[in-house]
Formats: sequence, structure tokens, C-alpha cells
Amino acid sequence: MESLKQKFAEKAIALYQELREINKAHGDLKVDEVTLGQITGGARSIKMMLWETSQLDAIKGIRFRGYSIPELKELLPSGPQGEPKPEGLFWLMLTGEIPTAAEVDGLTADWHARAGVPDQVFKTLDSLPEDTHPMTQFTIGIMAMQPTSIFERRYAEGMPKSEYWDAVYEDSMNLIARLPRVAAYIYRRAFKGGKHIAPDTTLDYSANYAHMLGSDDEDFRSLMRLYLTIHADHEGGNASAHTVNLVGSTLSDPYLSFAAGMNALAGPLHGLANQEVIKWIFEMIEALGTDRPTKEQIADYVNNTLAEGKVIPGYGHAVLREPDPRFTAQRKFAEQYIKDSNLITTVWNIFDVVPPILEGLGKVKNPWPNVDAHSGALLVHYGFREYSYYTVLFGVSRALGVLAAGIWSRALGMPLERPKSVTSDWLKAQVNK
Repeated sequence: MESLKQKFAEKAIALYQELREINKAHGDLKVDEVTLGQITGGARSIKMMLWETSQLDAIKGIRFRGYSIPELKELLPSGPQGEPKPEGLFWLMLTGEIPTAAEVDGLTADWHARAGVPDQVFKTLDSLPEDTHPMTQFTIGIMAMQPTSIFERRYAEGMPKSEYWDAVYEDSMNLIARLPRVAAYIYRRAFKGGKHIAPDTTLDYSANYAHMLGSDDEDFRSLMRLYLTIHADHEGGNASAHTVNLVGSTLSDPYLSFAAGMNALAGPLHGLANQEVIKWIFEMIEALGTDRPTKEQIADYVNNTLAEGKVIPGYGHAVLREPDPRFTAQRKFAEQYIKDSNLITTVWNIFDVVPPILEGLGKVKNPWPNVDAHSGALLVHYGFREYSYYTVLFGVSRALGVLAAGIWSRALGMPLERPKSVTSDWLKAQVNK
């Protein structure tokens, strides 16, 4: 058993026993209250999931096993220019421990060894029209790998419940390893005439993905390391993570669960927002007739957008009440690596203009930028202008968090998720009481 799997098994067994004892002794303890507004408002902030890999604070932002993004940049093994490797974050999310450089290198090698994609996956993708949305192709590609599921085979053979996590671990590791190859194949097929680039197993996970996309720029490799790290997880309540958890609770295998989550990520109110942000910026630049709009011009365009009953994409978040630390991390990357970019300057000027306008409306809880407000501009700078593909990049990253959490769910024996629904008559009766 490789070192990561062994370390996870030791920690999972101990926590499983501890949680069983807590639940037995305190299972009836009330820890939260639900309001009528939460029932009718999308179940916002209702505490109903156990999610080990990360936690989101409204003010401080995301913490991966208690570590902030700046702390991860300092502590995790990194690439040549200092950006953390997502392999290290995956190790951290599974074990709660910062890995050594040797452990990260071992995980990179393990993923390379697992990265072979079955031929039927490429044949399935090639059967689709080339203009099929990249996220649709991504989900279909994931489903085309499902016949290789170890969990499905072992479950059919009568696998005991105590081994569920082991089979989910193997499927998750295989799926994570293959995703960059499938995602790059979709990009080259959709936008580069099907001229595919073979993987380079001498590179780390992020650099190899960048290489297969078509870039060997060292700065872009660094961006990919940062991008895949900061997008990897955002606790369990967001739509894609919750979907993966829900489907996984039925004992659907990781391929089925992750594909379901990617269908949630493809929604405009979730992962597709990064596509909508850069599209809105391009439309603004075209409407204003300049690629260097002033703050006054931006303010006028923002006010016109709001007057039309539209939102400003990339601003606001269901939980955060301060600027997204992921936005800040990307801004610092741009400040270090990118000089004199009109597009990047425009993103920063939008950051100066939009929050005061939204605050002035008097009804916006969070006027600050989220992660999507910056990511597209960075990708465009490095030549990736095909914004319909951006959510696929997001999906490759998000696999790290949701699949790590899925391994934990099976190791801890989490049950089928089944919340209680109510009718509008029931709600009215509660009000009348």
C-alpha cells in the first residue's frame, strides 16, 4: 500500500471510531436552528454535512485543513517559481498533514502511472459535434471512463462495507490522474483542429496539463499550479460539491458522482460564472470602443448593466462577505508575472469601481469580487481566449477536493443523504402558529 493510502487509512479508522462514539453519546444534541427563510431560500447556511477537506469562513475565506491560501503558498512543496503544487494540496486534504517534497513527487509519479485513458473515451468524444460545449464534452468523457470503475466491480462481487473507501480511493486516484488528458483532448479537439499533444511524464501534474493544452511557458505552468490549487475545494455546501456528495451517498461510484457534480458546475450561477465574467468584460471593451477604459467609463457601463436588470458577473458570493482570497491570490500573481496588460488593469479598475456602486444599492450583502472576477483575464493573457473552456479547467481542479471528500465519506460510513422536504401549506401553518 503506497504511503498516502496507508496514512489515510490510519487516520480514517481512528476518526470513524471517534465519530461513532460521539454520535452514540450525543446524537440528540441540537446544534443549529432552521428558519423559514432558509427553507425557501435555497437552504443557505443550514449545517447538514460533514466535510473534512476544507471550511469556508464568511470573513477569512477558504481554509484547507485550517490553512489559508497564503499559508499554503509558503508550506506546500512548489514548482520552480514558487507556486504550490496541487498534488501537495490533495495530500493535505486527505491526511491533514503538509507533505514533504518527496511525498509530493511520489504522488506525481503515481498519477502518471494511472493516467492512461481507455481508447473508448476518445472515440466517444470524437463522435460528438466539435462545437459541443466543452463542459458537455467533459461530462461525457467522465462517463465514458465509468466502465473501468473498481468500486462498481467490487461492489457487484460482494465487497464488505469496510472496504468501500478503498475502492473509492482507487477510482478517485485513477480519475484525477486521467482528467488532464481528457480535458486537454477536449480543448485541442474543439479549438486546435484536433492536433493533440502527448503527455510528458517528466513534468508535474499542472505543468503536464499546461503542456497538453499547448503551452510550455514556465509562467503559465506556474499559473496552472496556482489555479488548480485555489479552485480545488470550497467546503461542501456549494452546488457541485454537494451534488458529488449527494450522488456518492447513494453508493454511485466516483465517475457517476463526479459527472453529476460537473453538471452542477456548468450552471451560470456556479462554475460557468468564470466564462460569463470575461465575456462581460469583452462586451464592455467593445461597447466602449477602447481596451483601456477609464474608471468613469467603467462606472457608466456598470450602472447601465444594473439598470437593465442584469448582475455584474464575478461580484458577490453566497457565503463570503469580504474580497475572495482566491481573487487576491490571482491579483498577486499578476502583479508578479504580468506587466503592462490593459486587460489586467481593467480587471483591477473594475475592482475599484464595482463594490461602491453595489454598496450604494443598499441591498447587496457582498459587493466584493469572487474567484471568477480575475481568472479569465489571466488565461487570456497567456493566449487562452476560448472562454467557453474555462469551466473545464475549474472542473479539473475541483476534482481534487470533492473526490478527496468522497473518500472520507465512505471511510466514515456516511449514510444516504435524505433531508426532509415540506409543503407550502406546512410553512403557512407554522406561520399561523
